[in-house]
Parts: sequence; C-alpha cells; structure tokens
Amino acid sequence: MEYLDFELPIKELEEQLDKCMVIGEESDVDVTETCKQIEKKLTETRKEIYKNLTAWQRVQLSRHPNRPYTLDYIKAICGETFLELHGDRNVKDDKAMIGGLGKIGDQSYMFIGQQKGYNTKTRQYRNFGMANPEGYRKALRLMKSAEKFQVPVVCLIDTPGAYPGIEAEERGQGEAIARNILEMTRLKVPIIVVIIGEGASGGALGIGVGDKVLMLENTWYSVISPESCSSILWRSWEYKEKAAEALKLTATDMKKLKLIDEIVREPAGGAHSNREKTFEIVKNKITSHFEDLQKLSPKQLVNQRMDKYAQMGVFNG
Repeated sequence: MEYLDFELPIKELEEQLDKCMVIGEESDVDVTETCKQIEKKLTETRKEIYKNLTAWQRVQLSRHPNRPYTLDYIKAICGETFLELHGDRNVKDDKAMIGGLGKIGDQSYMFIGQQKGYNTKTRQYRNFGMANPEGYRKALRLMKSAEKFQVPVVCLIDTPGAYPGIEAEERGQGEAIARNILEMTRLKVPIIVVIIGEGASGGALGIGVGDKVLMLENTWYSVISPESCSSILWRSWEYKEKAAEALKLTATDMKKLKLIDEIVREPAGGAHSNREKTFEIVKNKITSHFEDLQKLSPKQLVNQRMDKYAQMGVFNG
C-alpha cells in the first residue's frame, strides 16, 4: 500500500497496530487494550484527515496508484459477462479507450471508459489513459450500436486529457471529441456518466455527456489540470495548490455549480482503501439511476438531456 504525504499519520498508526498485534502473538503479553486504543485513534485520525481535504489533496487522491481503474470497476460489476469490443473501423484500436457489453443482473449495459496502466509497461500500452481520435470514434461506434439495440450506456471517466500529439491532431482530435458531444446529446438511450478519477478537459467531455453525471467524492472535473493552470498563469508548477482552489474542480464545487447531478460518497480513506465497497456503491448507483431513466421515452430522454446542458452557465441576475 502506498501513502500520500498527508496520509503519513495513518501509515504510522497502522504500523504501530501491526507491531502491537505481532507482540501479542509472539509473547504471552495481553495487548488487547493497547490495540483497541490504537484502532480508535486510527479511526479518528482517518476521519479527521479525510474530512478536511483541500482541492489539491483530492486531486492527489484521484491519482493514487492503488486507486481502481475502469477495467477494475467493470470486472467487479459485470464479472464474467463483460465482452470487450475493439476498433473504430477506420484507423486502429485505441488501448486508452475501452468499451464493451456487460450485464448487471439481467440488464445489459454498454460500458465505455478510459483505462490507465498499473506499471511503466502497461502505462505506455494504455498511453497513460490519453485517448487518440480513434478512441473517441470507437466510443461513438459503440454508443451507436447500443442505441440500435436499445442498450443503456455507462461511461467511466478517468483521464489526464485527450492525447495532444501531432498525429492525433492530424487525424482530427478536436472533430472527434466535438462529434461525440453532438451525438451524445441526441442519443436515444439512457447515458449514465461516472467520474472515477481524473476528469480533465475535452478528454473527459468526449464521453462525458449524460442524463446523469455522477462524481466520486475524491475526483476532479475541470477544463485544465492544476499543474498546467499554474504553469500558464505563474510560469511555474509551484502554485498548483492555489490553482486547484481557484479552478473549483472538486465534486462539491461541481455540484454547487450544477454541472453534475450527484456526489458518490467513497469509503473512509478513499476508493483505494476499500475497493469492494466502492464497486458495490457504484453498481447500486448505476442500477438505481437506470431504473429512473428507463421510465422515460426516447424523446423525453433527449429533450431532458438537451435542456439540462442548455441551462449550464446561464446567468439569472
């Protein structure tokens, strides 16, 4: 288990608890009371730390190396029923964008999301979760298939942004994202979007238009990352904390600005501290929102979605 700077007090207490248990096992000394006190202090410390997180600390948590990624969620939610589909039928299969059919109970869903890697080799293979135009075109192809067969769409967002390389621009990165936004607004099936990690800029928006947009508690959603914002405004990365606060990128800020529909609470200590519980929470949220959305006709779905996005940013002075 890896720890971030602000999580070090938790690490120390966990190490103390482990030592205490080892002493109890190896000797005849009764350490039950001591262990209970350490456990109590650990619970309180954890609660205190995660209750008062700054915007920058939430950004750090969203990038935690142990945090579950898109495929982890899909495999936990769908089990053996997930069937991955590949390729945009034009250029190639983008490994940074994954998609396919999966079931929750008896209901089929089309899952789409960005996938990051776990180590240097897989990070390069997945292009660090940064999709090329063919990734967005693959996502659109899958959404159109879902519409054809009346299957709801679930998008899981976790990306540092769309890939900004010259070859991506040559193949029409901007057009691919814009096309997805247009098509998603008028897709005739329910779309549920869950931000599970980083939600950076157009890379997130390319699969981010939905009837219900949910954000996990320790994630962020913004036009730019705090580091990039800091380097543009102050020509240095040193002001990233200040930039994170100014960008209003946390789930609480997004809800206040009416840019998302719901904040999904994570287990104490973040999604990485109790993966199984996180998967269960996300699964239940997807199911409950789909039950509400399936009551609407395709026309009502599209009208409601368009109205929702048309209201964003409207100033009623």
